Amino acid sequence: DPAVAAIADRIPDLIAEVHPAVVQILVSSYGPTSDDPSTLRNEHLGTGSGVIVSSDGYIVTNNHVVQGARRVQVMLAPPRDIGVESTSILKAHGEVLGAQIVGTDMETDLAVIKIYRENLPTLSFANIDEVRQGELVFAIGSPMGLGNSASMGIVSSTARQLNADDTMVFVQTDAAVNPGNSGGPLVDLEGQVVGINSFILTQSGGAEGLSFAIPAHIVESVYTQIKNYGRVRRGTLGIRAQTIHPVMARGLKLEQDWGAIISDVAPGGPGENAGLLRGDIVTTLDDRPIENGRQLLVRVYNKADGSKASLGILRGTRKMTLEATVVERRPDPRQFADRVNPDENAIERLGILAMELDNDIVQMLGGLRDPNGVLVAAILFQIGGLNGGFVPGDVIHQINGRGVGSIDALRASLNQLRRGDPCVVQVERRGQLKYLAFEISD
Repeated sequence: DPAVAAIADRIPDLIAEVHPAVVQILVSSYGPTSDDPSTLRNEHLGTGSGVIVSSDGYIVTNNHVVQGARRVQVMLAPPRDIGVESTSILKAHGEVLGAQIVGTDMETDLAVIKIYRENLPTLSFANIDEVRQGELVFAIGSPMGLGNSASMGIVSSTARQLNADDTMVFVQTDAAVNPGNSGGPLVDLEGQVVGINSFILTQSGGAEGLSFAIPAHIVESVYTQIKNYGRVRRGTLGIRAQTIHPVMARGLKLEQDWGAIISDVAPGGPGENAGLLRGDIVTTLDDRPIENGRQLLVRVYNKADGSKASLGILRGTRKMTLEATVVERRPDPRQFADRVNPDENAIERLGILAMELDNDIVQMLGGLRDPNGVLVAAILFQIGGLNGGFVPGDVIHQINGRGVGSIDALRASLNQLRRGDPCVVQVERRGQLKYLAFEISD
């Protein structure tokens, strides 16, 4: 078949075109424990993949590739032209450069890093609406640390939701993906990024044809926001929406067995202020039909803080339209762990990684009763005898009644204490003040 032959001839050229924009990422880090992603363990070395998306050095990868990193390096693809005619099938290693973490997003498992180099090769994002089930795709990256690798498969599903109420959907493929491929691109026959390879489902630990990539439109949105703002801003109406299924509809005696039902409304939030009630079915958002809970939440995510949302509501048999004001959603406190370095931010006597407050962090926390203090970004280990323990997002205001407004002040207060001395830490947690008390053990 001439068409098949043409595709076969195209593949080697495609891989050669794509490879220069795909990098290997080398990470030295403190990684999260398996049971608690906010508690860090000892240093380890890891590798992953990434894709250059701007010629001035911005690279997209997975958050889990760089999470807790002490140092991030990027190995560029080997040079295509070394100045002489090459006769070896083995290629030279690419240049290794230091990289800076620009920002991360735990919710989508994406991160943006930057190297300081100009005129780099890049890949562009595919239009996810044009990606079809069954089309050929290629996973490019560094599986098991083997850089400059490629595997081929098809799109098994253009939108796979692993759990009914998950906000994330993935491009599923049967292209072989292994540890080290994480963060690398899944590309189509045009060399455009269909998604960022993120994880596999496996019983054996190897590739079993169940690989999942974060779709291009999500990657592009997260990349753009992190590049512009250093973080991802998401809107919320202070409600929880779930997808209606037939059993739910029968049990609640709903008028329809599909769509999105409001299962919770936060007291004092924009949803309550607009008149939304638990049990309301949302039929439209800004005159666009709503088919499931995820669709509603994602469309609200993308709306700006202070913008208006018009919701079509079915309450029993009564139809109505309510208008709510979108507010920026508070971040997951665990995301602060991605902003700290154990070498610089460790407070060993408290077993935490700390950050100093600035206006941006105070705003992200939703305002503080006392704007002076130090943020608990992550937990290194739990202190014995500490009632309740620290949690990410705590703000430390005092040590034994003395205010601490900086990391240096916090360390100075702790350094004055000796073994056996009492240490009473005043923290602000979700708007409430709390004492944590223990005796210094070293």
